[in-house]
Amino acid sequence: MKRIISYNVNGIRSAVGKGLAGWLIAAKPDVVCFQETKAQPDQIPVELFEAMGYHHYWFSAVKKGYSGVGIMSKVKPDHVDFGMNIQKYDDEGRVIMAHFGNTTIMSVYHPSGTTGEERQAFKMTWLEDFLQYATGLRKSNPRLVICGDFNICHKPIDIHDPIRNATSSGFLPEEREWLSRFFDSGFIDTFRVFNQEPHNYTWWSFRAGARSRNLGWRIDYQVVTTSLEEKLLRAAILPEARHSDHCPTLLELDF
Repeated sequence: MKRIISYNVNGIRSAVGKGLAGWLIAAKPDVVCFQETKAQPDQIPVELFEAMGYHHYWFSAVKKGYSGVGIMSKVKPDHVDFGMNIQKYDDEGRVIMAHFGNTTIMSVYHPSGTTGEERQAFKMTWLEDFLQYATGLRKSNPRLVICGDFNICHKPIDIHDPIRNATSSGFLPEEREWLSRFFDSGFIDTFRVFNQEPHNYTWWSFRAGARSRNLGWRIDYQVVTTSLEEKLLRAAILPEARHSDHCPTLLELDF
């Protein structure tokens, strides 16, 4: 088990309709972390994934057609945790975790604050609670991989127009400061270990031909605890995959 793909699919049924299954067969990931599945478990075409040899686990929001995360793996995990045991977050289907021996892989979908002040406040509360949760988790699970949509660009290099977006949710100073604290607490932004170049994004607005012009944001991350740094082989963004307004990220580890 070494190749992990993380993908905000913006609706798993929609992504499957755009050729997701065939793309996964070609990409050959050992583990897939999905975010924003927007489906209840009985609405997901699991027979497609079972035919590829995946064990699959889903954690959906109470509200239909909203949020939701999933994990698929070729190796059956020893145990799967659904949620954070905090009801207001678990009702939104934001965290799922699979344990493989001494390694834990999480798929997480951080809230967006783009719909207004109330959701931005919810996001900021979530971020502090998640940091506390992840810090505690790291103590009991020192080999921890966190994959997902963080809905935050960390630095100006991670967004196509840092000046105009300085007051936009996803690039607010307090969000960026939180992400710095998160990394400083013992986590590594794996993509930046291998690539320090600008213009590498994981999300593009559907408006104004943003993707064709590469006017994007890097808001999707694969993060590992510092204890796994020596195991890193490769981290990449895969913008050629077009099943969503996001693209997948790839992480390869020497397990």
